Amino acid sequence: MKTFVIFLGGLAIGATLVFGSLPQSAAAAEEEGAVIKTALEMRAEALLAIAVKHIEDKGEAGVRDFARQSAFVDRDLYAYAVRTDGVFLASGGSSAALVGDNVIDYADSEGKPFFREMIETARSEGRGRVEYRWFNPADSRGEPKVTLFQRVGDVIVAVGYYPPRATPVEAKAMLRDAVKALAADRAATLAEFQHLGGRFIRNDLYVFVVDLESGLFLAHGATPALVGTDAMQLRDPRGELIVLQMAQIAKDDGAGEYDYFWRNPTTGRIESKHTFFRTHNGMLIGVGSYNR
Repeated sequence: MKTFVIFLGGLAIGATLVFGSLPQSAAAAEEEGAVIKTALEMRAEALLAIAVKHIEDKGEAGVRDFARQSAFVDRDLYAYAVRTDGVFLASGGSSAALVGDNVIDYADSEGKPFFREMIETARSEGRGRVEYRWFNPADSRGEPKVTLFQRVGDVIVAVGYYPPRATPVEAKAMLRDAVKALAADRAATLAEFQHLGGRFIRNDLYVFVVDLESGLFLAHGATPALVGTDAMQLRDPRGELIVLQMAQIAKDDGAGEYDYFWRNPTTGRIESKHTFFRTHNGMLIGVGSYNR
Protein backbone atom coordinates (compact mmCIF):
# COMPACT_ATOMS: atom_id res chain seq x y z
CA MET A 1 0.00 0.00 0.00
CA LYS A 2 1.28 3.45 -0.89
CA THR A 3 -0.08 6.86 0.08
CA PHE A 4 0.75 10.14 -1.60
CA VAL A 5 -0.69 13.57 -2.32
CA ILE A 6 -0.94 15.38 -5.65
CA PHE A 7 -1.70 19.05 -6.20
CA LEU A 8 -4.16 20.20 -8.84
CA GLY A 9 -4.28 23.96 -9.24
CA GLY A 10 -3.44 24.45 -5.57
CA LEU A 11 -5.88 21.73 -4.46
CA ALA A 12 -4.39 18.81 -2.53
CA ILE A 13 -5.90 15.39 -3.11
CA GLY A 14 -4.79 12.45 -0.97
CA ALA A 15 -4.88 8.98 -2.47
CA THR A 16 -4.28 5.60 -0.88
CA LEU A 17 -3.46 3.04 -3.54
CA VAL A 18 -3.50 -0.73 -3.40
CA PHE A 19 -1.52 -1.77 -6.44
CA GLY A 20 -2.79 -4.55 -8.65
CA SER A 21 -6.54 -4.12 -8.19
CA LEU A 22 -9.37 -1.64 -8.42
CA PRO A 23 -11.33 -0.49 -5.39
CA GLN A 24 -14.14 -3.01 -5.04
CA SER A 25 -16.92 -0.51 -5.80
CA ALA A 26 -15.27 0.78 -8.97
CA ALA A 27 -14.33 -2.70 -10.16
CA ALA A 28 -17.88 -3.92 -9.63
CA ALA A 29 -19.30 -0.91 -11.44
CA GLU A 30 -17.08 -1.48 -14.45
CA GLU A 31 -17.95 -5.19 -14.56
CA GLU A 32 -21.64 -4.28 -14.51
CA GLY A 33 -21.32 -1.81 -17.38
CA ALA A 34 -23.72 -2.89 -20.08
CA VAL A 35 -22.65 -3.27 -23.68
CA ILE A 36 -24.24 -0.43 -25.62
CA LYS A 37 -26.38 -1.83 -28.43
CA THR A 38 -25.94 0.27 -31.56
CA ALA A 39 -28.49 0.81 -34.31
CA LEU A 40 -26.31 -1.35 -36.56
CA GLU A 41 -26.38 -4.27 -34.11
CA MET A 42 -30.16 -3.96 -33.79
CA ARG A 43 -30.46 -4.11 -37.58
CA ALA A 44 -28.29 -7.23 -37.58
CA GLU A 45 -30.46 -8.85 -34.89
CA ALA A 46 -33.62 -8.04 -36.83
CA LEU A 47 -32.24 -9.50 -40.07
CA LEU A 48 -31.04 -12.62 -38.23
CA ALA A 49 -34.52 -13.13 -36.78
CA ILE A 50 -36.06 -12.95 -40.26
CA ALA A 51 -33.53 -15.43 -41.66
CA VAL A 52 -33.93 -17.84 -38.74
CA LYS A 53 -37.72 -17.83 -39.09
CA HIS A 54 -37.34 -18.61 -42.80
CA ILE A 55 -35.15 -21.66 -42.11
CA GLU A 56 -37.51 -22.82 -39.35
CA ASP A 57 -40.30 -22.75 -41.93
CA LYS A 58 -38.43 -24.05 -45.00
CA GLY A 59 -35.62 -26.19 -43.60
CA GLU A 60 -32.12 -26.37 -45.06
CA ALA A 61 -33.46 -25.93 -48.60
CA GLY A 62 -34.51 -22.41 -47.63
CA VAL A 63 -30.90 -21.21 -47.45
CA ARG A 64 -30.87 -20.83 -51.24
CA ASP A 65 -33.23 -17.89 -50.84
CA PHE A 66 -30.55 -15.93 -48.96
CA ALA A 67 -28.86 -15.20 -52.29
CA ARG A 68 -32.06 -14.58 -54.26
CA GLN A 69 -34.44 -12.59 -52.10
CA SER A 70 -34.03 -9.01 -50.91
CA ALA A 71 -35.66 -9.88 -47.58
CA PHE A 72 -32.33 -11.33 -46.45
CA VAL A 73 -30.25 -8.25 -47.27
CA ASP A 74 -30.38 -4.94 -45.41
CA ARG A 75 -28.06 -2.47 -47.10
CA ASP A 76 -24.56 -3.55 -45.95
CA LEU A 77 -25.92 -6.51 -43.96
CA TYR A 78 -26.76 -9.94 -45.33
CA ALA A 79 -27.66 -13.39 -44.02
CA TYR A 80 -25.57 -16.47 -44.65
CA ALA A 81 -25.67 -20.10 -43.55
CA VAL A 82 -23.15 -22.75 -42.51
CA ARG A 83 -23.94 -26.37 -41.70
CA THR A 84 -22.75 -27.79 -38.38
CA ASP A 85 -20.25 -30.00 -40.26
CA GLY A 86 -18.53 -26.84 -41.54
CA VAL A 87 -19.91 -26.72 -45.09
CA PHE A 88 -20.76 -23.17 -46.18
CA LEU A 89 -24.28 -23.33 -47.60
CA ALA A 90 -25.37 -19.92 -48.84
CA SER A 91 -24.83 -16.17 -48.62
CA GLY A 92 -26.53 -12.99 -49.72
CA GLY A 93 -23.22 -11.10 -49.84
CA SER A 94 -19.56 -11.29 -50.78
CA SER A 95 -19.02 -14.51 -48.82
CA ALA A 96 -21.01 -16.33 -51.53
CA ALA A 97 -17.59 -17.24 -52.93
CA LEU A 98 -17.29 -19.70 -50.02
CA VAL A 99 -20.40 -21.72 -50.92
CA GLY A 100 -19.55 -25.43 -51.02
CA ASP A 101 -16.32 -25.05 -49.07
CA ASN A 102 -15.76 -26.61 -45.68
CA VAL A 103 -14.78 -23.54 -43.67
CA ILE A 104 -14.34 -25.08 -40.23
CA ASP A 105 -10.57 -24.46 -40.32
CA TYR A 106 -10.69 -21.06 -42.04
CA ALA A 107 -9.00 -18.34 -40.00
CA ASP A 108 -9.17 -14.56 -39.88
CA SER A 109 -6.28 -12.19 -40.60
CA GLU A 110 -4.84 -12.89 -37.13
CA GLY A 111 -5.10 -16.67 -37.38
CA LYS A 112 -8.29 -17.08 -35.33
CA PRO A 113 -10.43 -20.07 -36.50
CA PHE A 114 -13.65 -18.12 -36.05
CA PHE A 115 -15.88 -20.47 -38.04
CA ARG A 116 -14.84 -23.32 -35.74
CA GLU A 117 -15.69 -21.17 -32.71
CA MET A 118 -19.07 -20.30 -34.23
CA ILE A 119 -19.89 -23.93 -34.98
CA GLU A 120 -18.82 -25.22 -31.56
CA THR A 121 -20.81 -22.51 -29.77
CA ALA A 122 -23.87 -23.13 -31.95
CA ARG A 123 -23.71 -26.86 -31.24
CA SER A 124 -23.42 -26.40 -27.48
CA GLU A 125 -25.49 -23.27 -26.83
CA GLY A 126 -27.68 -22.84 -29.89
CA ARG A 127 -26.76 -19.22 -30.52
CA GLY A 128 -24.09 -16.64 -29.86
CA ARG A 129 -21.69 -14.12 -31.34
CA VAL A 130 -18.14 -14.34 -32.58
CA GLU A 131 -15.62 -11.54 -33.05
CA TYR A 132 -12.74 -11.62 -35.53
CA ARG A 133 -10.88 -9.49 -38.06
CA TRP A 134 -12.09 -9.56 -41.65
CA PHE A 135 -11.64 -7.66 -44.89
CA ASN A 136 -14.07 -4.74 -45.05
CA PRO A 137 -15.02 -4.02 -48.69
CA ALA A 138 -16.12 -0.52 -47.66
CA ASP A 139 -12.56 0.62 -47.01
CA SER A 140 -10.38 -2.25 -48.26
CA ARG A 141 -8.79 -3.13 -44.93
CA GLY A 142 -8.96 -5.82 -42.28
CA GLU A 143 -11.18 -4.64 -39.43
CA PRO A 144 -12.90 -6.08 -36.35
CA LYS A 145 -16.14 -7.79 -37.30
CA VAL A 146 -18.94 -9.26 -35.19
CA THR A 147 -21.19 -12.07 -36.35
CA LEU A 148 -24.45 -13.00 -34.62
CA PHE A 149 -25.68 -16.55 -35.23
CA GLN A 150 -28.35 -19.07 -34.29
CA ARG A 151 -28.64 -22.79 -34.99
CA VAL A 152 -31.77 -24.24 -36.57
CA GLY A 153 -31.32 -28.01 -36.69
CA ASP A 154 -28.06 -28.59 -38.55
CA VAL A 155 -28.06 -25.12 -40.10
CA ILE A 156 -26.32 -22.15 -38.49
CA VAL A 157 -27.84 -18.88 -39.67
CA ALA A 158 -25.62 -15.81 -39.31
CA VAL A 159 -25.43 -12.06 -39.91
CA GLY A 160 -22.18 -10.13 -39.51
CA TYR A 161 -21.39 -6.43 -39.20
CA TYR A 162 -18.44 -4.11 -38.70
CA PRO A 163 -18.89 -2.25 -35.38
CA PRO A 164 -18.87 1.51 -35.97
CA ARG A 165 -15.62 3.21 -34.96
CA ALA A 166 -15.49 6.87 -34.01
CA THR A 167 -12.48 8.91 -35.11
CA PRO A 168 -10.25 11.15 -32.96
CA VAL A 169 -11.78 14.14 -34.76
CA GLU A 170 -15.26 13.05 -33.67
CA ALA A 171 -14.05 12.55 -30.09
CA LYS A 172 -12.56 16.06 -29.96
CA ALA A 173 -15.78 17.53 -31.38
CA MET A 174 -17.88 15.76 -28.74
CA LEU A 175 -15.54 17.00 -26.00
CA ARG A 176 -15.92 20.56 -27.25
CA ASP A 177 -19.71 20.23 -27.28
CA ALA A 178 -19.70 18.64 -23.81
CA VAL A 179 -17.73 21.52 -22.27
CA LYS A 180 -20.07 24.07 -23.88
CA ALA A 181 -23.12 22.24 -22.60
CA LEU A 182 -21.72 22.02 -19.06
CA ALA A 183 -21.04 25.75 -19.07
CA ALA A 184 -24.66 26.41 -20.02
CA ASP A 185 -26.39 24.02 -17.58
CA ARG A 186 -24.25 21.76 -15.42
CA ALA A 187 -26.95 19.66 -13.74
CA ALA A 188 -28.99 18.98 -16.87
CA THR A 189 -25.89 18.22 -18.92
CA LEU A 190 -24.46 15.73 -16.41
CA ALA A 191 -27.76 13.84 -16.63
CA GLU A 192 -27.74 14.07 -20.42
CA PHE A 193 -24.27 12.50 -20.60
CA GLN A 194 -25.84 9.26 -19.38
CA HIS A 195 -28.91 9.29 -21.60
CA LEU A 196 -28.66 6.32 -23.94
CA GLY A 197 -29.71 7.49 -27.38
CA GLY A 198 -28.89 11.12 -26.64
CA ARG A 199 -26.37 13.29 -28.43
CA PHE A 200 -23.53 12.42 -26.01
CA ILE A 201 -23.64 8.63 -26.44
CA ARG A 202 -22.98 7.78 -30.07
CA ASN A 203 -21.70 4.33 -31.02
CA ASP A 204 -18.43 3.93 -29.05
CA LEU A 205 -18.21 7.63 -28.11
CA TYR A 206 -19.30 8.84 -24.67
CA VAL A 207 -18.39 11.46 -22.07
CA PHE A 208 -17.06 11.00 -18.56
CA VAL A 209 -16.75 13.73 -15.91
CA VAL A 210 -14.78 13.75 -12.65
CA ASP A 211 -15.01 16.26 -9.81
CA LEU A 212 -11.38 17.23 -9.12
CA GLU A 213 -12.00 18.22 -5.51
CA SER A 214 -13.56 14.95 -4.37
CA GLY A 215 -12.05 12.73 -7.07
CA LEU A 216 -15.47 11.18 -7.71
CA PHE A 217 -17.12 10.42 -11.03
CA LEU A 218 -19.99 12.83 -11.77
CA ALA A 219 -20.96 11.14 -15.03
CA HIS A 220 -19.93 8.17 -17.16
CA GLY A 221 -21.81 7.53 -20.37
CA ALA A 222 -20.74 3.90 -20.78
CA THR A 223 -20.87 2.81 -17.14
CA PRO A 224 -23.29 4.95 -15.08
CA ALA A 225 -22.63 2.71 -12.05
CA LEU A 226 -19.21 4.37 -11.76
CA VAL A 227 -20.87 7.64 -10.73
CA GLY A 228 -19.97 8.38 -7.12
CA THR A 229 -16.94 6.07 -7.09
CA ASP A 230 -13.33 7.21 -6.69
CA ALA A 231 -12.06 7.95 -10.19
CA MET A 232 -8.52 8.58 -8.96
CA GLN A 233 -8.15 4.91 -8.03
CA LEU A 234 -9.44 3.54 -11.33
CA ARG A 235 -6.91 1.40 -13.21
CA ASP A 236 -6.83 0.01 -16.71
CA PRO A 237 -5.96 -3.69 -17.28
CA ARG A 238 -2.23 -2.81 -17.27
CA GLY A 239 -2.56 -1.32 -13.79
CA GLU A 240 -2.29 2.31 -14.91
CA LEU A 241 -4.13 4.86 -12.77
CA ILE A 242 -5.74 6.37 -15.81
CA VAL A 243 -7.83 9.23 -14.40
CA LEU A 244 -5.10 10.21 -11.95
CA GLN A 245 -2.65 10.39 -14.86
CA MET A 246 -5.06 12.60 -16.82
CA ALA A 247 -5.50 14.90 -13.82
CA GLN A 248 -1.74 15.26 -13.45
CA ILE A 249 -1.34 16.10 -17.14
CA ALA A 250 -4.19 18.61 -17.05
CA LYS A 251 -3.02 20.47 -13.93
CA ASP A 252 -0.52 22.53 -15.97
CA ASP A 253 -2.27 23.13 -19.29
CA GLY A 254 -5.90 22.44 -18.45
CA ALA A 255 -6.09 19.86 -21.25
CA GLY A 256 -4.32 16.87 -22.69
CA GLU A 257 -4.43 13.43 -24.30
CA TYR A 258 -3.83 9.96 -22.86
CA ASP A 259 -3.58 6.40 -24.19
CA TYR A 260 -4.70 3.36 -22.21
CA PHE A 261 -6.77 0.18 -22.47
CA TRP A 262 -10.48 0.13 -21.69
CA ARG A 263 -13.63 -1.80 -22.46
CA ASN A 264 -15.33 -0.74 -25.67
CA PRO A 265 -19.06 -0.46 -24.88
CA THR A 266 -20.07 -1.47 -28.40
CA THR A 267 -17.97 -4.66 -28.53
CA GLY A 268 -17.56 -5.52 -24.85
CA ARG A 269 -13.84 -6.08 -25.48
CA ILE A 270 -10.80 -4.48 -23.87
CA GLU A 271 -9.26 -2.24 -26.55
CA SER A 272 -6.66 0.48 -26.95
CA LYS A 273 -8.17 3.92 -26.39
CA HIS A 274 -7.00 7.50 -26.96
CA THR A 275 -8.79 10.07 -24.80
CA PHE A 276 -8.89 13.86 -25.06
CA PHE A 277 -9.69 15.75 -21.85
CA ARG A 278 -10.09 19.25 -20.45
CA THR A 279 -10.67 20.84 -17.08
CA HIS A 280 -13.60 23.20 -16.56
CA ASN A 281 -14.97 24.70 -13.34
CA GLY A 282 -13.27 22.11 -11.14
CA MET A 283 -14.18 19.17 -13.37
CA LEU A 284 -12.16 16.88 -15.62
CA ILE A 285 -14.13 16.11 -18.80
CA GLY A 286 -13.01 13.42 -21.22
CA VAL A 287 -14.02 11.78 -24.50
CA GLY A 288 -11.96 9.13 -26.25
CA SER A 289 -11.94 7.04 -29.41
CA TYR A 290 -10.90 3.41 -29.66
CA ASN A 291 -7.92 2.75 -31.91
CA ARG A 292 -8.47 0.63 -34.99
